[in-house]
Amino acid sequence: MIEFKVAPRKATMGKMKGKTVYIAVPKGQQKISPEMVLERIVRETSLTEGDARNVIITLRNLILECARMGTGLDLGDIFSLRVNVPSKMEENEKDVCAKSLKAPKLTLTWKESVRKALKELQVDVDNPARKKGKKPESPDPSPKGEGSEDHTGPQAG
Repeated sequence: MIEFKVAPRKATMGKMKGKTVYIAVPKGQQKISPEMVLERIVRETSLTEGDARNVIITLRNLILECARMGTGLDLGDIFSLRVNVPSKMEENEKDVCAKSLKAPKLTLTWKESVRKALKELQVDVDNPARKKGKKPESPDPSPKGEGSEDHTGPQAG
């Protein structure tokens, strides 16, 4: 679950330009460290720590090699990477050359299993302004719907 708080921002574009607007921002970012990844691989497979390190280093080297060569990389049901080199628009056909190309980027596309997991992400927005004016809840709120602290999907809390 990701917990959010409300933060003010000054709008820089659109119909609210120049006004103070409020957005939900994450309270903090949780990360799994490289050491934790290694420990988990060692615990859940028959690989030693050295073997797991070598696999991660080889994966990094593969990604670097694919980026240098402009080749795509498919990692099964996790994600695929492809190199994308956009082009500037030129007025004349003869003006299109290597200088017309913008900086290369890697495009990461998540596979179905990861997209499904993202749809199941639970979020909660801690908004004191909504809690102050809130009416008392009914004695029997629905288990996963409005009035419950455990929401699925991007709902304001």
